Amino acid sequence: MRPLLLGVLGCSLVLSVQAFYSASDDVVELTPSNFNKEVIQSDSLWLVEFYAPWCGHCQHLTPDWKKAATALKGIVKVGAVDADQHKSLGGQYGVRGFPTIKIFGANKNKPEDYQGGRSSQAIVDGAMNSLRTLVKERLSGKSGGSGYSKQQSGGGGAGNKADVVELTDDNFDKMVLEGDEVWMVEFFAPWCGHCKNLEPEWTAAASAVKEQTKGKVRLGAVDATVHQAVSSRYGIRGFPTIKVFRKGEEPEDYQGGRSRGDIIERALDLFSDHAAAPELLEILSEDLFKKTCEDSQLCVIGVLPHILDTGAAGRNGYLEVMKKMSEKYKKKMWGWLWTEAGAQMELEASLGIGGFGYPAMAAINTRKMKFALLRGSFSETGIHEFLRELSVGRGSTATLGGGNMPKIHTVEPWDGNDGQLPVEEDYDLSDVDLDDDFDKDEL
Repeated sequence: MRPLLLGVLGCSLVLSVQAFYSASDDVVELTPSNFNKEVIQSDSLWLVEFYAPWCGHCQHLTPDWKKAATALKGIVKVGAVDADQHKSLGGQYGVRGFPTIKIFGANKNKPEDYQGGRSSQAIVDGAMNSLRTLVKERLSGKSGGSGYSKQQSGGGGAGNKADVVELTDDNFDKMVLEGDEVWMVEFFAPWCGHCKNLEPEWTAAASAVKEQTKGKVRLGAVDATVHQAVSSRYGIRGFPTIKVFRKGEEPEDYQGGRSRGDIIERALDLFSDHAAAPELLEILSEDLFKKTCEDSQLCVIGVLPHILDTGAAGRNGYLEVMKKMSEKYKKKMWGWLWTEAGAQMELEASLGIGGFGYPAMAAINTRKMKFALLRGSFSETGIHEFLRELSVGRGSTATLGGGNMPKIHTVEPWDGNDGQLPVEEDYDLSDVDLDDDFDKDEL
């Protein structure tokens, strides 16, 4: 990227992707293209960090991860996966937050979660404990080292052939066209060399996708030499041909790579199209605010009018707009929060919102301590234009509250009802003499 362009994007809330590790580090950068060879086929014990460049906790871990890698050099392998860029790998191993550290030991196909501390010493201690366990298992004959031979024979990471659904002329319409799942379907011929090469990748991907999407995305296969009716319906001329089927839509050709990583990545993209949007949360405490905003690249915050000004119906209308936008931008993995006007005064002041102009909206990047304000209407159109500008690195930004995070107060959650005015106390005035004959000049 050219320096000038870097300067322009430097003020953006959206972070550019920058690798945490370089060739001079002892941390091995892992990608879908080298992960199987480096980790799965290896006899070594591996510690692998799955990170996202925008994650603050990942940035704090980086120097300790490098230090631990140098200390363990030649003893334990230490790697890192940019799971924001390589979503297929993160999805394959159930990564839901960052950083996630996994230990690939005796059974490479079933890594363990690392639960230790994040200092370099704690990481080294954890690695050595895992290494001692691995050695003991090998001495006792419980482990054979590399899991590659198990893969080749159809176990573990090679997937289960039963996870590839056999589709035929008879069951295709009912399963694929009438079902609610998204389907990736391979049309193959038994004599086709490319089909044979694809088979283990397709099988491994099918098992991973089934697990990661809870069956919402399925992989199937049609022997086009046998089931010619369905194959001719979709104009299959070469093998293998892969098509994507979504209920109620025309099928589309799959144009991606043929490795399991490529297939899984596309399947997870299809899944995210149908996955639930991130939850819209009310700001009730500092812990909730920090967790949502520090774990997200951007944090979108709505400041809604007081309940006495809108009632429950009006507030729910604003919340519905925000929920629709969180659905529209769900692939961004942004955090979505809201608060009532006056409930978090320091937050409003740091964003320059306080006192008037509700509803209001801001997007915060807690890493850069920058924010941007919605200048248009608090509507689907206005918010979409606002977020679209931010997502491509445009939009006016300012420093958040002088560079410090505002104080967040603990408040009670909204009960979903209309607001009620405070009940006025009744005063007993029976003992007070009220004189109707008063001098008007005394007023």
